[in-house]
Parts: sequence; C-alpha cells; structure tokens
Amino acid sequence: MANRLAGATSPYLLQHADNPVDWWPWSPEAFAEARRRDVPVLLSVGYAACHWCHVMAHESFEDDETARLMNEHFVNVKVDREERPDIDAVYMEATQAMTGQGGWPMTCFLTPDGEPFHCGTYYPVAPMSGMPSFRQLLDAVAQAWSGRGEEVRKAAARVVEQLAEQRPPLPESILDEEVLAGAVSRLHAEFDADHGGFGDAPKFPPSMVLEFLLRHHERLGEPGSGHSALELAKDTCAAMARGGIYDQLAGGFARYSVDNAWVVPHFEKMLYDNALLLRAYAHLARLGDPLAERVARETAEFLLTDLLTPEGGFAASLDADTEGIEGLTYVWTPDQLREVLGAEDGDWAAELLVVTEAGTFEHGTSTLQLPRDPDDAARWRRVRDSLREARDSRAQPGKDDKVVTAWNGMTITALVEAAAALDEPRWLEAAETAADLLLSRHLVDDRLRRTSRNGVVGTAAGVLEDYGCFADGLLSLHQATAEPRWLEAACELLDTALDQFSDADHPGTFHDTAADAEALVRRPSDPTDNASPSGAAALTSALLTAAALVGPESTARYRSAAEQALSRAGLLAQRAPRFAGHWLSAAEARAHGPLQVAVVGAADNADRAELLAAARRRAPGGAAVVAGEPEATGVPLLAGRPLVGGAPAAYVCRGYVCDRPVTRPEDLPL
Repeated sequence: MANRLAGATSPYLLQHADNPVDWWPWSPEAFAEARRRDVPVLLSVGYAACHWCHVMAHESFEDDETARLMNEHFVNVKVDREERPDIDAVYMEATQAMTGQGGWPMTCFLTPDGEPFHCGTYYPVAPMSGMPSFRQLLDAVAQAWSGRGEEVRKAAARVVEQLAEQRPPLPESILDEEVLAGAVSRLHAEFDADHGGFGDAPKFPPSMVLEFLLRHHERLGEPGSGHSALELAKDTCAAMARGGIYDQLAGGFARYSVDNAWVVPHFEKMLYDNALLLRAYAHLARLGDPLAERVARETAEFLLTDLLTPEGGFAASLDADTEGIEGLTYVWTPDQLREVLGAEDGDWAAELLVVTEAGTFEHGTSTLQLPRDPDDAARWRRVRDSLREARDSRAQPGKDDKVVTAWNGMTITALVEAAAALDEPRWLEAAETAADLLLSRHLVDDRLRRTSRNGVVGTAAGVLEDYGCFADGLLSLHQATAEPRWLEAACELLDTALDQFSDADHPGTFHDTAADAEALVRRPSDPTDNASPSGAAALTSALLTAAALVGPESTARYRSAAEQALSRAGLLAQRAPRFAGHWLSAAEARAHGPLQVAVVGAADNADRAELLAAARRRAPGGAAVVAGEPEATGVPLLAGRPLVGGAPAAYVCRGYVCDRPVTRPEDLPL
C-alpha cells in the first residue's frame, strides 16, 4: 500500500501517514481512482490539534479491520481543514444541511464526481446514543452504493442543487447607525451577566464582537443606562482572563470553554484565537484597563515563546491532547501543587487558583483559574514561576507548526497594534519578520499560497481570507513604520483580490476561492464571521483602511468596493451580530470618518514622538495613523502636510473634512 501522505506539508496528514487506511490526499487522481473502481469517496476532514479527530483516528483509522473495510469499499481521502478551507467549507455546508450540526472530525461520503450523499462528524467505535458505529456506517453506505448506486448518485446531485438554492448572496441592505445601535442592543440581550460572554455553553471567545463594542464605545461614549458597549466588552474580557480558558501560567487562550463560566476549556490553543484576542485586549488596555494590559502582554509573549517558528512565522496551534490525554499538560491536583510548592504555598495556590479536592475538570484534576488578583504579588510571582517550571518538565502537547497566511496576517496586525499600545518594539520587529516570510515564501508568481512548513511553501492556493487578513497586517505595518513597501505589497494583494474574488453578478459580494482556483462541486462564499473573520469581512476592512492610506488614484476604487460590500452586510449584522463582529467593526471605522491622522516631523524629534504617542493612544480602533518626514516618498498620507512654524505637527481628517494642524498633544481633536 502506497504511503501517499508521507510527503505532505500538513502535520495533520502526517499524523495519519502510517495508518493501515489507504489514504489519498485530495487530488484529481483520487477521484479518478474512485471512478475506475466505481466506489464512493470517503472524505475525512480534521486538523492537527483536534481532540475528537485523535479519538476517531485511534478507534477507527488505526484499527486493521476498520481499515480493511474502508480500503475495500472506498477511496479514502484525508484533508487538513486549515490547509484547504475551501474543501472544508463546501462539505461542512452539506454536513450541516444533512444533520443540523457540524464540527470535526467531519466524515462525508461522495460520488466519484465529488457530490456528497451522506455526511456526519465523529462516529464511535460502537453504537452509542442512537448513533451507529463507524463500521456499521461503512457497511450501510457500501451496500447502498452497490445495490442502489444510481439512486444514490441522483440524490447527491439534488443535494448540490439544494445547497446552491439555500445560500444565495446576501441581499443589499443598509449597515447604518440604526443597525449599529441595534447590534449593541441585541448583544446586550444575549449577554451572560453572570459569567460574561454571549449565549450558552459551549462558549467561544467573541473576539471580533469585542473589537466592535470597543470601537462603538470610542465613537459614541456611554449610550444610556444598563450595560454599555464598553462594560459588555470589559466584563467579558475579565471573565475569560480569570477563567480556565486562559493559561494562568504562560498566557494565551484555549479554543473555547465547554461550560458557560469559562472554567473547563477545550485545550487546544489556536493562533487565530490568540491573535484576535491580543488585538482586543491591547485595545482595551489602551483605554486604561490594567487587567487587559497584563493579559495582552502575556498573550503577546506566549505567541513569541510558544508559537514562533524558526523561520519567523507563527505556528497554527498547540494540540488539545498530550500523550493521548486531553489537557494532561495543564491540569493540577492539590497534592501536585503541594509537591511543587511545599505545603504552605501549595495550599495558598490551591485556594487562589480554585484547585479543589473534587476537581473542576476530570479525574479529580482542576484547571487553573484566577478569580481575583492575589494580595501578595511577590508571592504570586514566585509561585507562578515555580509552577510554570514544573509544568514545563511535563510532557507537552504537540505543535502544528505549519504557517497559515491568514492567521499570520491577523497576528501581524495584533502585534503591531499591541506594540503601539504598550510600547513594545520587539513585537513590531516580530511582525515585520513574519511579514517578510510571507512575502518571500507564500507569494508565488504574485499569488498567495495558503501555508508553508519548515520554510517550504505548500501547493494549496490562498483563499479570500488570506488576501484580506495579510493585506490588513501589511497596512498595519505601513502605519507603524511609514515604510512604502508594506503599503505597496498590501495594495497589490487588494488589487488581486478584487480581480479574482469579486462576484461580477452581485457587486459587493465575494467568493472565498479565486476565479481560477480548483473547481469544487460548489464555489464557497460565506460572509459570516465564525472563529475568525469571514474572508469578505477581512477584505472589506482592509479596503477601508487602504482607502485612508493610499493616494487619490486608488482611494476611489478601494472605498467604493468597501462601501458596496458593507451594503450587503446590514441584514446579517441586524439579525446575527455575534456572527458579524468584523463587519460591524469595519462599519464603525467608516462611521468614524474614516479617521486619518498624519504626524509629520523628524524621526528623532521628541515633539513628534510625543504627538505620535498621543495620537496612537487616543485614536479609535480602525483609524489610520502614520508618522514620518513631510512629503516622505511612498507615504501618501503625509503628502502636502508640512511642518507648522518649523515644528512637528499632526493633521486629523474625518472623511473628506480636516481639522487645522496642531503642534501640541493636548490640542489633538481626537
């Protein structure tokens, strides 16, 4: 049996390279083999950090008898959802339509033409809770194909037709002041006043919603009685930061909480979650929240310590499991605390960190929470350092060290904004290094690739979110450094995205795959934010920022494209603001002007530095802030803005209206 996964760049595929299953990577050859044999394709989709993916792999894919059934009756295709989000999106849509839910591992049975006829997620090794065992499912699908193959093919074709009918482009709708206010009201109604966050368990970090709420607060202040937008954001950030979802020893957030109080996380740490949350916490820290500042600093250091790759990019994730046990690295018992710290400090730490005899997780173990700041800060630092050192000696979770373009773009943006908010130049340097890596390795013949690993770029084409998120990161770097190359590279990506991903029949709508990408049974186009921004929202945000930074020859195109996209997002923002946070953030930036701040003066001038620090501290999220020499080449925002009386000056414009330039920070009209 050929080991077709051995040369993969995906750590997830490599995890399955030695299975007895005859796996194929997604390829035309796999479907040609299914046609030759006249058997269905069994598509299995997951990712390296996924706990239940590991469970199903151990129970079924490592089992010889199960593998024999799979090999005899199917062509088996393994896909990393992070490497091929387009494939994942198409078949997740089918899975949700057929079952009413989705998730990973995802298991789909397809015709040799790629049309889905039966989909699900995890299947157990034995029947459970009304669910068949995986072997029973394999037998049933194989019998249906051999006995009623033509009927199955027709049903699959109908599925594809129905999916196309169910997901038309968003209608034109207005995303105006009324919709923005209504979104805050709806979020208030869905807010968990006891535990922070929105909705019930499982509870996910509402990263993009937090950014929207902070921007709304900055623009309008306190909108009346009850929980303001700021209070919703602060309470949620505080609850997550003090819960088990946050790593109290090393910084960084886990994927989500299985309970509604943020106590028990699903332990994998994803790059995109931590990038988005770093941005939100750094934003809140800039507004004067000390807890947010601590968490932002710790999360940024977690990124640089635990996820930085030797090439200067950022790895995709840390696994949920260690040695096959979920959370093994992270959980504690009171006895373990006493063993590391001694009896007195151990008991003190157990009370402080809510490590109980009964346990808050499984098998008498507890996650670490920090419901209050310790009274003795020095003691806490000593205890924390000792526990971190002891934990580092434990077995560690695996790392998915592939570099994903979009997620690194989000990380670049977050590090740049955090560096500006908290005056940490190292974070800016790390962002520049990551951007250089993406431009040198992931940009191939002027088109983005989705991933690389160990410096070797993968073959999967970049999708819309890669262009939008990376362009956004490059625009952040341009603002932080005033280097023309970052703006030039961002504009090239935006121009490619507008040419390749726009839906010509529905202006303002974008596909998630390029016009010349591999054709799937359906071209994905999902405008909703989920764990990370939708590609359309990410591109819209970048277009709006670029329009504030470029010269007049490009401003009109970018601004028009952003306006058209926002004109499609109003209904989504109105009905489901929790899944439109990035759209709402972009709409807030538009409503604020967009705001442009140009600070001119020599780089070593103390007055310029003081003006710039004040502008960055006081400018709202989404504003464009650039500092440099007057008329600096390749920096359009500084054009036509001279020194004032020979002194550094700040120019502030909102939309098409500019205030008079000022030379003193206290006079900044922000």
